[in-house]
Amino acid sequence: MDVLGLYRKTGALLEGHFLLRSGLHSPLFLQSAALLQHPLYAEAVGEALGRLFEEEGVDFVVGPALGGVVLSFVVARALGARALFAEKTPSGEMTLRKGLTVNPGDRFLAVEDVVTTGESVRKAIRAAEERGGVLVGVGTIVDRSGGKVAFGVPFKALARLEVPQYPPEACPLCRAGLPLEEV
Repeated sequence: MDVLGLYRKTGALLEGHFLLRSGLHSPLFLQSAALLQHPLYAEAVGEALGRLFEEEGVDFVVGPALGGVVLSFVVARALGARALFAEKTPSGEMTLRKGLTVNPGDRFLAVEDVVTTGESVRKAIRAAEERGGVLVGVGTIVDRSGGKVAFGVPFKALARLEVPQYPPEACPLCRAGLPLEEV
């Protein structure tokens, strides 16, 4: 599957000067919501990501809200599992929505649309583990971490993308005077 082609086709691959959630700056941003708004593309991405984990015996798939909600659903559908999501608390941590069931020992897959530092998906993982879930893998549409992120379980991506990321104080895009877009 040509995932980056789907990002381009749907206008979800943006070029410019972006402030990422991690606080880093980047000349490229992947707007996964623009891709996943198309049910056929979302389903294809979910099936492809699910195939990478079909041998894991997953009871549920969890993703961080908001970006991981659709992705957790389509991957769970592909795996015949439940779809859960974690949402932010006022303190900035994540918790599973009330009414979403995790039985002690349930095996789960955590998913995120794009992994840069892995912090959002780590928070969703903690929320599921606090309820007794057992993490068996982490999946993402695009890994842009440059191989720097590890979760202690298999971490698989449909695409890996090497994109420069800069701390604000060392950003050449800032020095060049390009306007910064928050995403």
